[in-house]
Amino acid sequence: MKVGYIRVSTEEQNTARQDILMKQLGVEKIFVDKCSGKNANRPKLMEMMNFVREGDTVVVSEIARFARNTKDLLNLIDRLNEAGVQFESQKEKIDTTTPTGQFMLTVFGAVSQLEREYILARQKEGIDAKKARGEYKGRQPIEVDKKQFEQEYKLWKSGQITATTAMAHLGLKPNTFYRRVKEYEGENR
Repeated sequence: MKVGYIRVSTEEQNTARQDILMKQLGVEKIFVDKCSGKNANRPKLMEMMNFVREGDTVVVSEIARFARNTKDLLNLIDRLNEAGVQFESQKEKIDTTTPTGQFMLTVFGAVSQLEREYILARQKEGIDAKKARGEYKGRQPIEVDKKQFEQEYKLWKSGQITATTAMAHLGLKPNTFYRRVKEYEGENR
């Protein structure tokens, strides 16, 4: 089955150009997000990723509509590959069913890795310079009110709210939230 993914950045934007392309390509099912590509929370993208099955092909008009950056693209493609799903981007002419398409993804992966290494090197240089000037304090811990955490924890554990809701209320990311849960449970045995 050909499965299409369409994204525009705002509710007001029009999907007509992408809709026409999907019809021309014979796409059978389409998922549409109307939100910024910077946003990692794209509900229809996640729905599509859960919908596709082995042998399906995901079709997009261009990579910028599908992924936020190279790392995001490669992560999504890896998930599709693991599920036995092919990927086609019309603008860039990437088709993972062809050797050229697979090569292009390998090049993207190499560039992404190089970019990451450069970022880490620059970060280390900056930290070393600050240390030399005595200005480096390290990463500051995230302060969370203990009573508020305990309240959210109890609501979550009782099934009244989801972990995602508790994280949003506390302003924590998943790794930090679950680390705090582990610490809290260790203290309250």
